[in-house]
Amino acid sequence: MKVAVVGQGYVGLPLAIAAANAGHSVVGVDINEALVARLSVGESPIGDIASASIQAVLGSSYSVTTDFGVIRDCSVVVLCVPTPLDESRNPDLTPLTSALESVASHLAAGTLVIVESTVSPGSTRKLAAPILDKAGVAYELAYSPERIDPANKNWNVTNTPKLVAGITESARDKAVAFYSSFVSQVHTASSVEVIETAKLLENSFRLVNISFINEIATFCAKLGIDVREVIGAAATKPYGFMPFYPGAGVGGHCIPVDPSYLLATATEVGAPMRFIELANEVNLSLPSYFVGVAQGMLGSLSGRKILVVGIAYKPGVSDLRESPALPLISLLRGAGAEVAWHDDLVGSWNGESSVPLTSGYDLAILVNPHSGVDLGLLGDTKVLNTRGAHA
Repeated sequence: MKVAVVGQGYVGLPLAIAAANAGHSVVGVDINEALVARLSVGESPIGDIASASIQAVLGSSYSVTTDFGVIRDCSVVVLCVPTPLDESRNPDLTPLTSALESVASHLAAGTLVIVESTVSPGSTRKLAAPILDKAGVAYELAYSPERIDPANKNWNVTNTPKLVAGITESARDKAVAFYSSFVSQVHTASSVEVIETAKLLENSFRLVNISFINEIATFCAKLGIDVREVIGAAATKPYGFMPFYPGAGVGGHCIPVDPSYLLATATEVGAPMRFIELANEVNLSLPSYFVGVAQGMLGSLSGRKILVVGIAYKPGVSDLRESPALPLISLLRGAGAEVAWHDDLVGSWNGESSVPLTSGYDLAILVNPHSGVDLGLLGDTKVLNTRGAHA
């Protein structure tokens, strides 16, 4: 198949390379000219895809461009663009809407369009379809949400089960045929709304449970016991329990974002989602909580030298989206602290650069230290570990 994958970031690039390796003729489309320039010379912008993997298919089964016109020659178009939150933490479908309009401008008759971006239930039918209808040609439309976990060494595009539904049975069947060519398991449902909601349930489940375990961590701290030991003990039960772990707050492109898409639709239809509202509140309050813990350890934070270790949203990645380290740093500085940070994967942020791990700080706060970081270099510096005593 000739396939266009719109969006060549954390979701679209792994999908494009997997499809190219399966023998499809794939073109990646992205509006970011700098990103396209890097991909055009086989340079990977993300940790999950090695540059060698791009170079192996570049010029044969994979190419990349900023020109949406290539869509005219494709039988499958997959949209993998961000669906973030706006400044008020409400769903922002502007990138998806823009991408759909660009696709509609070049859509050929008979093309299968698949939306992989996370959306509120009903968006495929009520948002995507009307925009694509403007093309004035017959097309098929399906929904298949991404399931990408950056830096996960065990699960990837090809072995993570894929969910698929279509506006029509024909769209569903065509999407199943496409994904089955490079994904080991493909599951279908009766409607796109079922799959849209399933995607949001997956990550809302994680947000609620991680927020809950962070409250348990606070409780354990008051008791003077190790929350990680508590979790390990509970996890010996072979049924009915799943371990989640504490931190300074969940970040990334899914867990802190997707539940708000579910909440938006719930508000529209009058179905309260109090667990999600509370989980959001707990999650967003954690940086402030740890500023309070730091103040309890040091007294006044004014003029104190503090090092934040690991500012990416999770270990093993350089992604800063929704990272709790960023508001933590801002709040610490607002309290008068002199804050530096160490994260070799991020390297630079906000006009600042990562500093070496050394002693000489009044406090080191561990947010998301990467594997292999030698915390021994902190010497006798006081340490506040947001991830639990043995994290």
